Amino acid sequence: MIFREGDPVKGIYFVISGNVKVHKKWGRDKEVILRFASDGAILGHRGLDTKIYPISATVLEDAMLCYFDLDFFEASLKVNSEFTYQLMMFFVKDLQESENKMRNLAHMPVKGRVAQALIYLEKQFGLKDDEFINIRLSRQDLASFIGTTYETVFRVINELLSEKTVAVHDKYIKIIDNEKLLLLTTDDEI
Repeated sequence: MIFREGDPVKGIYFVISGNVKVHKKWGRDKEVILRFASDGAILGHRGLDTKIYPISATVLEDAMLCYFDLDFFEASLKVNSEFTYQLMMFFVKDLQESENKMRNLAHMPVKGRVAQALIYLEKQFGLKDDEFINIRLSRQDLASFIGTTYETVFRVINELLSEKTVAVHDKYIKIIDNEKLLLLTTDDEI
């Protein structure tokens, strides 16, 4: 755990290497994964205004992070306009991704959301040498990311396996048929 929802903001983190999930409590025993962070991503920025982290960040595998004390970070923003601009562009992209995810949760069937998530994960984390997506992800984390249950993700992944659209090995997923996945994400399939 890097920081926990409700903790006071003492600084900002940048991911140098590794994979991190950014998540929020949902009810007593559930969580929603808002995004995954990898090399170059920023963590903790959502608490800059309230000085309380509204989300949690947890490492999924060994990672290296760079920590900036909040006072130093804020001073850097005030004197470095290029850094402030790049941070603003990150916020814009983050907001757009959140809006798209919210739209998909409301309108896309679960199979399409699984397909969209796999395409996103491949783009975000790239591929290992064996062409599996370079993130070891439990089906529960995938379910939390797309806003459904573990059982539903289990069923959909099994459907995609039987259709030879994906392959799975030790919590790694390989996309075998990109075109079929893309079709599941289009309005024609909704």
